[in-house]
Amino acid sequence: MSAASASPAMAAPAPSRSHLVLIPSYDTGARVYQTVAEARAQWTPVWVVVDGSRDGTAEGLQQMAARDAGLRVFVLPHNQGKGAAVLHGLQQAQAAGFTHALTMDADGQHPAALIGAFMQASAARPEAMVLGKPVFDASAPLLRVRGRKVSNAWANLETLNAGIGDSLYGFRVYPVAALIEVMRANAWMRRFDFDPEAVVRLAWRGVKPINLDAPVKYLTAEEGGVSHFHYGRDNALLTWMHARLMVGFVLRLPALLWRRLTRRPPFQR
Repeated sequence: MSAASASPAMAAPAPSRSHLVLIPSYDTGARVYQTVAEARAQWTPVWVVVDGSRDGTAEGLQQMAARDAGLRVFVLPHNQGKGAAVLHGLQQAQAAGFTHALTMDADGQHPAALIGAFMQASAARPEAMVLGKPVFDASAPLLRVRGRKVSNAWANLETLNAGIGDSLYGFRVYPVAALIEVMRANAWMRRFDFDPEAVVRLAWRGVKPINLDAPVKYLTAEEGGVSHFHYGRDNALLTWMHARLMVGFVLRLPALLWRRLTRRPPFQR
């Protein structure tokens, strides 16, 4: 699919002044155009942060945005990582007055059709984070399905079972201000480690999770699927991340226990 043929088939909903869709993209190929079109059919506005892509999609997305007032595209000069791309978008969103952002991947794995339901849940509980809980089909690699169970177990330990249904699934709605504060206070969370570390640190702040089931689809190469996941490199990054979080958890444990027992206001750092 080309950028020119990726316009939504129907008019998108009226613009929201509080919630936007934020899509980080890096060398996703032409599939990003369909992802953006599907998101635009469900929500306004949609913002894309192109994280130093070298595949020509930055230009194609800018052409789409030139024809669509509900689409905005930011282009970073070089690849900085998913978390860094999301942070750039969050800062721009906060400056524009938005309070919440739904993040979704550009590669077609996440269900655009559920954007409205997730935004509705966020609007009903604006103090919370709305987390997608993946429902896998036969396309899901078994090794990755099993591996995320390990990461989820660590996340629930590090938060004293705060209720995080899935720590890795990036289809979720964040309170913008809270997440920016968390990311500015930490030098990490800029690459693949962003999704799990974000929910753990937000839970430490007392941001409650709302878990909603959402299907996940692993596209084949023939379907336009692109993956930048590397088992060795990214699992090492996750291991280092959980080691950091365990240190933070131990330091916060007395305060977390006290808050859990007394239902006191959120622990801030």
